[in-house]
Amino acid sequence: MIRPDLSLPIPERIEAAHFIGIGGSGMSGLARMFLQRGIRVSGSDRADSDALRELAELGATVHVGHDAANLADDVDTVVHTGAIWPENPEFLLAKERGLHVIHRSQALYWLIGGRRLVSVAGAHGKTTSTGMIVTALRDLGDDPTFVNGGVIAQLGASSGIGADDLFVIEADESDGTFLLYETSIALITNIDADHLDHYGTADAFDDAFARFADGAREAVVISADDRGARRVRERISHDTVVTFGESADADVRLVDIRTDGPVAFAVEYAGERVDARLPIPGAHNAINATGAVAVLLSLGWRLESAVRAVEGFSGTVRRFELHGVERGVSVFDDYAHHPTEVAAALSAARTVVGDGRIIALHQPHTYSRTQAMYREFAEVLETLADHTVVLDVYGAREDPVPGVTGALVSEAFADQDRVHFVADWQAAADHTAAVARDGDFIITLGCGNVHLIIPQVLQALAGDTDAAAGE
Repeated sequence: MIRPDLSLPIPERIEAAHFIGIGGSGMSGLARMFLQRGIRVSGSDRADSDALRELAELGATVHVGHDAANLADDVDTVVHTGAIWPENPEFLLAKERGLHVIHRSQALYWLIGGRRLVSVAGAHGKTTSTGMIVTALRDLGDDPTFVNGGVIAQLGASSGIGADDLFVIEADESDGTFLLYETSIALITNIDADHLDHYGTADAFDDAFARFADGAREAVVISADDRGARRVRERISHDTVVTFGESADADVRLVDIRTDGPVAFAVEYAGERVDARLPIPGAHNAINATGAVAVLLSLGWRLESAVRAVEGFSGTVRRFELHGVERGVSVFDDYAHHPTEVAAALSAARTVVGDGRIIALHQPHTYSRTQAMYREFAEVLETLADHTVVLDVYGAREDPVPGVTGALVSEAFADQDRVHFVADWQAAADHTAAVARDGDFIITLGCGNVHLIIPQVLQALAGDTDAAAGE
């Protein structure tokens, strides 16, 4: 992978930009915004996707596969992610030509351009919280520009240019680039040590969040419940810190959560109480909503208005997203790729599955995370799912590590009858369908490409289950 060099100059003017890895959720959103700004856009990715086709329809020149020939003569700026290899031919040619070569975070910085910025950071819940803030602001009559890490369901986009001065982003802590932005209001959803391949130690990870918070120009909004957030809170010296959560000492307090269906709860602030109900399940979403309300309060909105606006959020793509129902079995997809996120997704599913069972179809993400956390994944999956099918590791930017496969997760289960490691996708789809029965939920879990197995699962559910069971 290429670590971002944030010391490189960011061009004042961009006329033609080329995106290496344009199909990713974050990169495609940035490319769309560049197009909306009237900038010529080209890009490449290793595989075709809906994102590439949508960008082509908007006027971008897109290529499947990486090749130096993809870099047109008129390109003045190349945007890349940390996931590309240093030997990428487009990256090497851009360097040879002396073009501006910038990380995606620097491209986002260029787009922000000094606007009043709300940055949402944290180990979990960033995409949902960002989506809640954006949709709430639009409901309240504002028109913010935004860049999210996932598609906001009711907007059908992960990014958009608004008419107001306000800009809302999901800020990526994985490589430290969230420290680049000139944030006005910082939201920290929680802190769970991850990405130690970049930070080295949990202490360095905490320190980065403290610097992110203290860099906020106006206010810091941070969880009062999360153990990591409370630890970082002690390091923050900012004058304006607003806490949220269920803790008795929270400034914006979440109370009376009910999870028997779409989550219901109440928010208390400054002696006022407002009841709320979301169209999406899970206690974790009530927590995310309370954090979003706290941000809106910091922006000057009243509690009643803020809560009512957040209530309208209907979810983001790849967050407990229903893809189909076959044979009475509902097939969902969720982006969860950390044990805490998997626990939240499965707990939310448990509140609405009724008498049905939960079958997890888990794709471990990156060799380093799998090696470090396979026991935690196994514990969460065995505790909260009725049956688990484990696929092989999605390596993303990493080289394979000998001995690190999905089998590490499955072998850590205490009850081997409740888990199967199946590396072949068709065999995994057939096995999952054979296990499932009327009323069950199947949930794919992972931030790699596990969602692409869903058509195979639905087809297997619709097919001959006896044949599937005999595979």
